[in-house]
Amino acid sequence: MRKIIHVDMDCFYAAVEMRDNPALQHVPIAIGGSSDRRGVIATCNYQARQFGVRSAMASAYALKLCPELKLIPGRMAVYQEESRKIREIFADYATKIEPLSLDEAYLDVSDSQLYQGSATRIAEAIRYRIQQELNLTASAGVAPCKFVAKVASDENKPNGLCVVAPEQLDSFVRRLPLKKIPGVGEVTLQKLHQLGLYTCDDVRQYPYEQIQKRFGKFGHILWQRAHGIDERDVQTDRVRKSVGVERTLSADIHTEAECREVVEYLYDTLCNRLALHQKKYHSSKPIRIKSLGVKLKFQDFQLTTVEHRYTEVEKGRFHSLLKEAYSRAKERGIRLVGLHVGLDEPKDVQQLTLPLEQN
Repeated sequence: MRKIIHVDMDCFYAAVEMRDNPALQHVPIAIGGSSDRRGVIATCNYQARQFGVRSAMASAYALKLCPELKLIPGRMAVYQEESRKIREIFADYATKIEPLSLDEAYLDVSDSQLYQGSATRIAEAIRYRIQQELNLTASAGVAPCKFVAKVASDENKPNGLCVVAPEQLDSFVRRLPLKKIPGVGEVTLQKLHQLGLYTCDDVRQYPYEQIQKRFGKFGHILWQRAHGIDERDVQTDRVRKSVGVERTLSADIHTEAECREVVEYLYDTLCNRLALHQKKYHSSKPIRIKSLGVKLKFQDFQLTTVEHRYTEVEKGRFHSLLKEAYSRAKERGIRLVGLHVGLDEPKDVQQLTLPLEQN
């Protein structure tokens, strides 16, 4: 039986800011946005969340919910350095590590002899070292497979640990709400609810053929997850074909100008991710760009993507792509804005990889 740990830092960016500035410890803060109430929030601390503030929320709306909210400019270079230190700690406990973003990762400790092979004690040791050495907290989930470990890491946040032992796997998954399964978005969830399916146990009782017919390839994945099946390995190598970032907005926006504000915010984050890619895997050669793209999701959950071939990243080109994409809105509100850069890897670096980053 495999032993998988999913480690997820607690409100990572905000936690770094509170650690570095003790005056922020007990006040609601958010990273991103702007003092003139324009822009979008990247993340916030738990004090802000008590007021309903969430990531990807417009600053103006967040300030209405929490007038005392303090907006903090992001310090991506600092967060990246802290992430590097966290991964160094991971490396002391596992050789198979799959980073998902700066603040979370899977670790496969199936063959580890540390702590007599106890994945629970390894997870506890990792969390202890992160707190002692970096003065940050992390939550972790331990399970026989990846998706359950990821779900478990969210069970006792913040600063918590949830262990799903092999003999507990079936009962844990049975009662799991379908919205907690990675990959089940709002549209899919609505369709599942229309069928009377709310938990994994409900899916187990539903005919497999109907699930597959209604949801295609994902129907098979959904059926597997509902039965606690996830045979995916922790992947230490993965070819990166694109770098992107997107934000689902807490409230729909209705003008191209508002979309442009989100693009302005996302552009800086995208450039930071490209810089990280350059630093890690292309230090001696420039990144080869093959395309730029903009994605919009409308209020009816329909998606549109506009992508054109470009060899350089320029903000103005994203604005042009946005204009084309927004022309398809037809008076519909916008609930998601995304930017991406297609990569054309040189032949001699085809095997180089970048950890998956969460958008």
